[in-house]
Amino acid sequence: MKVISSYAVEIKNFNRIFQDTVRIYRSALSFLIDIYHVEWDYLSAITKQKERFNIAEHLVHSTKRNKAKYNFDDQFYKMPSYLRRDVINAALGAVSSYQSNLKNWEAAGKKGNPPVLQNTRYEMPVFFRDNMYLETESDSTCKLKVLHNNDWIWITVNLLKTDIAYLKKYWSHCKPSAPKLEKHHKKWFLRFAYEESVELSSTPVEDQTICAVDLGINHDAVCSIMKSDGTVLARRFINFPSEKDHLYHVLNRIKKFQRQHGPKNSGSFWAYAKRLNEELSKKIAAKITSFATEYHADVIIFEYLNMKGKKSGSKKQKLHMWRKNGIQDLVEHKAHRIGVRISRVCAKYTSRLSFDGSGEVVRDLNNHSVCTFQTGKRYNCDLSASYNIGARYFTRELLKPVSVKRQSLLWTKVPEAERRTTCTLDTLRKVSDFLKVS
Repeated sequence: MKVISSYAVEIKNFNRIFQDTVRIYRSALSFLIDIYHVEWDYLSAITKQKERFNIAEHLVHSTKRNKAKYNFDDQFYKMPSYLRRDVINAALGAVSSYQSNLKNWEAAGKKGNPPVLQNTRYEMPVFFRDNMYLETESDSTCKLKVLHNNDWIWITVNLLKTDIAYLKKYWSHCKPSAPKLEKHHKKWFLRFAYEESVELSSTPVEDQTICAVDLGINHDAVCSIMKSDGTVLARRFINFPSEKDHLYHVLNRIKKFQRQHGPKNSGSFWAYAKRLNEELSKKIAAKITSFATEYHADVIIFEYLNMKGKKSGSKKQKLHMWRKNGIQDLVEHKAHRIGVRISRVCAKYTSRLSFDGSGEVVRDLNNHSVCTFQTGKRYNCDLSASYNIGARYFTRELLKPVSVKRQSLLWTKVPEAERRTTCTLDTLRKVSDFLKVS
């Protein structure tokens, strides 16, 4: 399996010198999008991607044998060849995507507003090796070809030493791709991509060790290490109270500011809250992956969480800021890099049903993280949910190779195993015992 990671290296002591390069790149992209939109009937008839690209380049680029139909070379004089090809590729992709969306809209009965081709795009150029990017003898510098004073020249830029030290320590085994220019918070960066070949775990389900994760509001995450027979080897509560307190304090400041000045002037506050929330997600994902690695888990199990629609109630702001999918994506990338698989199960009733099979739980009114089972037992609701998440995964995987005849016999003895939404840890233990006997 191929895993691609990226890292942005900060460029020091430069602020405005890249503006002309970005401007000419975006102008060329807008120019080509308009051309390829007009010529799409001709280009779309060419099925091979490489041949379509060559024809698209000949349309705008003059050669000794061919006079271009459009004056691209006159408007964008001496643009580096690799950068020109990058613009052509991006323009073809934009027009192709628009045409596909248009066909889908027409096939759906033209419901809603039709798609619009945006020719003004905020793309950034890629500095291709040898043509626009050169490494130097020093690790902390590199050479870039940029547009300056109406001419394409080479400049030497300094890179942040801490970023270079990080790349040397963790990514020296991979060859970086051509860097892409980025700008964040008035600073310029070069983003390098790294590709790794990894082999995911192929352990049989009967021998697997999994890490079942329940992402919540009360606790950031509750993780349980489980085996296929329902044995719980370890559990961990992951929580960052100080970071969440900081975030909620900023959200309260936003509320107060919006009451006094209106919602239009609070953009910088929301940007700050978003950065805090993203940093919290990275910390949670790192802790989950570290816990799974500590116990040599083969699979990390999450709930499939779909929370579309309007949210209501006293916790609606916390739900809006809950980056459950962002955390799962971060964990998935980190896990794949170390060969750990990711799987998701249905989230329905994982928290409502007790793990011991006694039925629905009753949440405490004052402390929603604690619940009471039908047997009178008091337990942590998120921990019980993590047990049920792991149990649903094992129940599903264990029953996949089982014949229909044996499954029907199982339903008579363990009826709650027939529906995945009623599976609990107690169900898994009964299913495991049934499969061992039969």
